[in-house]
Amino acid sequence: MTPHVRPATSEDAPAVAEVLIESRRVFLPYAPMVHPPAEVRSWVAHQLVPSGRVHVVLQDGRVVAFLASSEHDAASWIDHLYVLPGYEGRGLGRQLLDVAHNGLRPPIRLYTFQANVGARRFYERHGYRAIQFSNGEANEERCPDVLYERSA
Repeated sequence: MTPHVRPATSEDAPAVAEVLIESRRVFLPYAPMVHPPAEVRSWVAHQLVPSGRVHVVLQDGRVVAFLASSEHDAASWIDHLYVLPGYEGRGLGRQLLDVAHNGLRPPIRLYTFQANVGARRFYERHGYRAIQFSNGEANEERCPDVLYERSA
């Protein structure tokens, strides 16, 4: 079945949390979760999904990826883009970027960890350029990160 992208609903919150937790566990072992899974699930259910700025990708009726965005500091932001382990490499991230590119006003910015080479290549392939590197002192994980931007 073809993946389907739609806005997240409150019923999606548990699945969105699982995508976040599992993706971080598998793909970002160098950046340990600062918050325990129960806290992440609560935050997703009570803050992230209710923000109305979350889109999910459904594959065979299952949430397998999500995008969360926001707008502040005169820019649009991709706050989270995660794909469930085992579903990467299928174009799901690209589908979510299409949602962002079609719905957010430029510039669009995002942070990723410097060590996340796969994500960095992915974003660069889709028109993002690194505009700032930091030692990670401003993120919860304290991991060096990079700020990317995609202009109009």
